[in-house]
Amino acid sequence: MLIKSRVLLIGAASALALAACGPKDATKAGTTPATPAASTAAPAAGVAATVNGTAISTATVEMMVKERTAQGQPDTPELRKAIIDNLAMQTLVANEGIKKGLDKSEDVTRQLELIKQSMTANAFIQDWMKANPVTDAMVKADYDKMVTSAGGTEYKARHILVKEEADAKAIIAKLKKDAKAFAGLAKDKSMDPGSKVNGGDLGWFNPASMVPEFGAAVAKLEKGKFTEEPVKSQFGYHVIMLEDSRPIAPPPFEQVKDQIKQQQQRSNMKNYLDKLKADAKIEIKADPSAPVMSGSAPSAAPAAPAVPTAPPQAPAAPAAHDGHDHGAAPAAEPAAATPAASK
Repeated sequence: MLIKSRVLLIGAASALALAACGPKDATKAGTTPATPAASTAAPAAGVAATVNGTAISTATVEMMVKERTAQGQPDTPELRKAIIDNLAMQTLVANEGIKKGLDKSEDVTRQLELIKQSMTANAFIQDWMKANPVTDAMVKADYDKMVTSAGGTEYKARHILVKEEADAKAIIAKLKKDAKAFAGLAKDKSMDPGSKVNGGDLGWFNPASMVPEFGAAVAKLEKGKFTEEPVKSQFGYHVIMLEDSRPIAPPPFEQVKDQIKQQQQRSNMKNYLDKLKADAKIEIKADPSAPVMSGSAPSAAPAAPAVPTAPPQAPAAPAAHDGHDHGAAPAAEPAAATPAASK
């Protein structure tokens, strides 16, 4: 929303003051520079400093202190001094520009108009959100919908990954004689270093996080049973034993309510702005691909108000996890991983 100051300040003290306060302070300062011939009378109440008679208000200083503390900086005398020093230097340099009539130039005038427009638009958005709050009841209703639609089952299983199908069939033959030997066989035979040390234990996982072949095979198993045919994937051949299953538990309401509230606020704001745009008559008069020939373009434009560009998604219910990513598919590949792939 704010324009970065392009004032070039000279001197080490000035540079330190600007560094302490940051680049956004300059245009958010809100000082009202008088002409160089302004009165040099004693400072009135509510004036933090004067620069050749031009007042810097305490309200401006407090506004900037509030912004800095909101960003995590402590409210200290050093911070306040740095802010006042920065405003004083900015006022001094601005008055020099006023002497030359630069405040009346087309470039400066255009940028001031854009700054005012951007700040007013942001102020309206904040005002609209205050007038249209998301209530706790609305958040709870959204959460209940999320819980209802989540559904699904997660599984606790073990697996043994080998390179050759014949090796997998040999393991299955041994398990048919003694299913309790699964953990020992996994430690001895499995190629998955992440799970073999735990006897092939994968912990709890959502089958959707596995490659399709693995997830489908797990979902078909009965508790305590193992696959009697090797399960082939891009990583080799798997022998899988299902130990348990349970419904996927949604995250507690208290854990996600703030996230849901923020998503609803963004969604509501976007819906309102979409309607506002749809009801408006917007006519593009110039060719967007053609350069502007008349006048000089401003060197930088203020940022537009932050408006969400897509409706938010409800938070996904996190599945229980054993601390390993045995079955998680990497983001870069849509069907990527098996227990061996993540280690």
